[in-house]
Amino acid sequence: MLAAYARGIFPMARSQYDPVLHWVNPRMRGVFGLQEFRISRSLKRSILRGDYTIRTNTAFQKVVLACADRPETWINATLFDLYRNLHGQGRAHSLEVWHEGKLVGGVFGLTLGAAFFGESMFSQRRDASKIALAYLVDRLREGGFTLFDTQFLTPHLASLGAREIPRAAYLDHLGKATARQADFHAPGDAPAPQMLMQRMTQTS
Repeated sequence: MLAAYARGIFPMARSQYDPVLHWVNPRMRGVFGLQEFRISRSLKRSILRGDYTIRTNTAFQKVVLACADRPETWINATLFDLYRNLHGQGRAHSLEVWHEGKLVGGVFGLTLGAAFFGESMFSQRRDASKIALAYLVDRLREGGFTLFDTQFLTPHLASLGAREIPRAAYLDHLGKATARQADFHAPGDAPAPQMLMQRMTQTS
C-alpha cells in the first residue's frame, strides 16, 4: 500500500460492504499548499474560543470509524484493517478534536517521507473538522512536511485553500516529498489557540 502511495495511487472501495479495493490515479489531484491554508473570520472565532482539546493518535480507530459512519463511504473492512496496521507501524495518524470528554471531530491520514496523505475527516460539532485541519496544517509545517495530499478537491476543502494540480505536477511534488524526512510527532503538544493563529497569520 505504501509503495502504491509513493507512485501516486491510492485504494478505495465502492461501498462499505464491497470487499474489493479499486486503485485510483486521478488526472487532477487535490492538495493543500501548507502556506496557503485559509482561515475565515468565523473559523478564527471558533479557534480562539478554545473550548476544545486537540490530541493526536489517542483514538485513531474511533476517528476512522467516525469518518466511515455516513450513508455512503469508501472505507470498507479491508481498508479499516490496513489503516489500523499502518497506525501500529507509525505510518498512519489521527488528529482529534475533543469537547467535554467527547470526540467531536478529527482527520486521519498516512505519512511517507515528507508527504502526508489525508484520507478522511469528520465533524460532530460546528467547525470541528475545520479546526482539526487548521491544527493538522500547523503540525505538518512544524514537522517538516512539504506535501499535503487531499486526493480529491471538494468545495469544503477549496474554501480552506486547497486546490487541484495536474497529475504530472503532483508526481513531481510527490517524488521530492518522499525523498525528504519529516516527523509527525516532532511538534509535540498542540499550540494554544492564540499561538496557532499567530503562526497562521505569519506564514499564510
